[in-house]
This record gives sequence, C-alpha cells and structure tokens, in this order.
Amino acid sequence: MKSRKAKVFRPTAFSFPYLAVTLVFVIFPLVLVLVYAFRGEDGTMTFDNFIHVFSEAENLRQLGATLGIAALSTSICLLIAYPVAFILASSPFNKMAILSLLFIIPMWINFMLRIFALQSLLSMIGVNKSYFSAVIGMVYDFFPYMLLPIYTVLSNMDKSYVEASRDLGAGPVKTFTRVTLPLSLPGVISGISMMFMPIFSSYSITKMMGDANTTVIGAKIANLFENQNYGNYGYGSALSFVLLVIVIIVMLIGSFLSSRTNKAPKGGKA
Repeated sequence: MKSRKAKVFRPTAFSFPYLAVTLVFVIFPLVLVLVYAFRGEDGTMTFDNFIHVFSEAENLRQLGATLGIAALSTSICLLIAYPVAFILASSPFNKMAILSLLFIIPMWINFMLRIFALQSLLSMIGVNKSYFSAVIGMVYDFFPYMLLPIYTVLSNMDKSYVEASRDLGAGPVKTFTRVTLPLSLPGVISGISMMFMPIFSSYSITKMMGDANTTVIGAKIANLFENQNYGNYGYGSALSFVLLVIVIIVMLIGSFLSSRTNKAPKGGKA
C-alpha cells in the first residue's frame, strides 16, 4: 500500500497545474499570434504580413527608436544602480530596510499612479513631454530590476577575495576592476536582461510621457489590435512575432554571456 501511494503522490504530480496554466495562458496565445502572423485577410497562409513589416520604412524607424530607448534607459540604470548596489553591499547599516523603503515598497503602488506622479513632478520643474522625459520614466519605473540583481551578487560575494587582493598590494581601483567587477558580471547581465526586455516591449510610458517623435513599435501593435479590424490582426501579429524573436535573441545572448563569466563565490560578509 505504501509503495502504491508513493507512486500516486510523486512530486512531479504537483507540476501539472502549473503546466496547464502555462499551456493555456502562455503557449496557446503565442501559437495563436503565430497563426495570425501567417494568415492573410482571406484566411489563407501567406508571408505578406512579414513582407509588409520589413518593407515599411516606418516600422524600421519605430523599431530603431524602441531599441534606442531601451538601450539608453538600460545604460543609465546600470550607471546609477551599480554604485548604489556597491555602496549598499559594502556598508554596515541595515541594507534591507533601505532597499525596502527606497526601491521595493514604491513598486507596490499602482504603476499608473507612479507615472502620473512623475509626470506631474517633471511638469512642475518645466520638463515637457519629450524623448528625454520618456527615458526618465523608463529609468524611474524599471530601476529596481537593475539594482536588485547586482546588489544580490555583490552582497553574497566572498569578501576574502577582495581582502586577498589588497594583501597582495593591489589598490582599490585595481581590486575593483580585477576582482569585484568580474565577479559581479552575472548580476549585471541579469539586470540588463530583466530591464531591457520589458522596456523593449513597453509602450505605455512613452505614450504618457513622450511626444509625437517618441512613438515605439509597441504602440503601433496596440493600435492595430485596438482598431478591431480583422485585416490588422495578421499585420500586428507579425510585428509582435518580430519583437518576440528579438527578445529571445537578447535572452540567449544574456544567457551565453552569463555562462561565460565567473560566478561570485558565496562566503564571508564584511
């Protein structure tokens, strides 16, 4: 009886609900988008939607603008987040309290409310809707996704490596460039991936805080589906599929780079 019960209640059985949810809410919508992408207005399979995507200059311009905003916002967040994470990981005070108060608790507030508040603040200091304000909105909203992975890696790093470098005569700059930075690269790559991908597919921030010259490809996809014209579904699905392929490529590059970097050994904390 015991052996029969053990077979019935195997741990893998508990994965079936998650598998069902994944199939219904993730796999099926992706398959549906793919089907629409290769479907013409008359219901036949065709490549016209993809030809339309790559032959229209406006799509390439918006795609370039989307990549530019994502790359610029990610770079700014990295330049700000790394020093902040380094200071937090190296300081003796209550780091989790600061992380919670400054970066985690604000994320509990509704996304739209935070953007409206930032929009009002920028308007008060004379910053109108523009490319610059859209980038500020991206940095403001996605900053924790860059900070937390870097902080986690730096705080879990074995501090004896830094101490050994200093004992061997290396200065602070050389210790940072030869020890701390290489060991923290997995956190940096993880932060870039976690931030770049949602920014690349996001359009609500640029719609609220950008001007007419800040239109991204996500906004065009949303407009195609909001018009509820069946002829636009295939075109919008093809654009969505192109974005999906780009995101997958970025994920694969990030995974490859992360596998080639040294992992930060866990150990004693300063």
